Amino acid sequence: MKFIVSSSALLKQLQSINGVVTNNPVVPILENFLFEIEAGKLTITASDLETSMITELPVEARETGRIAAPARILLDTLKNLPDQPVTFTLDEETYTIEISSANGRYKLAGENAADFPRVPVVKGSAPIEMPSSSLARAINKTIFAVSTDELRPAMTGILVQLADSQVTFVATDGHRLLRYRRQDVGAGQTANLIIPRKAFNLLKGTLPSEATPVKMEFNQSNAFFSFNQMRLVCRLIDERYPDYENVIPVSNPNKLIINRAELLNSVRRISIYSNKTTHQVRLRLAGSELVVSAEDLDFSNEAKETLTCQYDGEDMEIGFNARFLLEMLSNIDSEEITLELSTPNRAGLLMPTTADDNENILMLVMPVMLNNYV
Repeated sequence: MKFIVSSSALLKQLQSINGVVTNNPVVPILENFLFEIEAGKLTITASDLETSMITELPVEARETGRIAAPARILLDTLKNLPDQPVTFTLDEETYTIEISSANGRYKLAGENAADFPRVPVVKGSAPIEMPSSSLARAINKTIFAVSTDELRPAMTGILVQLADSQVTFVATDGHRLLRYRRQDVGAGQTANLIIPRKAFNLLKGTLPSEATPVKMEFNQSNAFFSFNQMRLVCRLIDERYPDYENVIPVSNPNKLIINRAELLNSVRRISIYSNKTTHQVRLRLAGSELVVSAEDLDFSNEAKETLTCQYDGEDMEIGFNARFLLEMLSNIDSEEITLELSTPNRAGLLMPTTADDNENILMLVMPVMLNNYV
């Protein structure tokens, strides 16, 4: 069986789904791409059992057939070929694959396509459509706060809460919490899904920059995303997500409004002098002044900066992990941010002072205990 395809077009599609392929998979066949030819179309599948990505592209072919092709050697070959039509000759009996280019022949050993795991079919829910830009933004705003603690599997994914008139994305690692809500996307149904971090990372890397509708469907065990010629199917995390709404403090009488870039740069400089284990920075609020300071007693290092701000509330001092503050401040777009506080031992709420009408971003960060030796 033969097919002819552009080397660069094939490489582009293989690279878009290659992130699924793991180095030491549970089943050796998963080190391969599944190639399926039908009606002049090549469908390529990559899977790690939990997540599968499928893409397709037109090829010149008269026959139909299936074979598993080794991912790494195929990618390395195509990367080093100039853009040109290449001919693939597949032998479904011996599972050999021969690639012919303008001036070369490359022969590699494939595997039986029948051994490749079947991709789950998702049926049973009404599809939800979301613009690719909105989905990419929701993933970017939350994914950095996802936990890596395998002992709490629910928190290793992003909670997607579907409601009639809005969609909410939530991520937490126990130290900080991100809630991103879109009011311009209605699901027309209610459901709570926990999507694994790997699936959203792969999706983020392949979402087109131009406005494209992304269709999402789900059932009890899987979620399905499709756009253009790309499809992603992932197994949902079957756990109960923590009741995050109860963690968000309701009464926060102390409100700070400050220029985001000024605070970000100040924390970045001050954190150089913080303890390398705790990364603790201290915020002292009084009147229209914010004093950002840090000290590392082990090395007698200390630093302090004073910033002007708008502050409405009681004088207070609170400590935060500088790394968390930096990540959160870097993920807000607005010129000014609002930090709402109640007491030095309760979580602080960080949010953009001016927000888009269709989105609501709330970031929660837990304080760290201060040693009052200054």
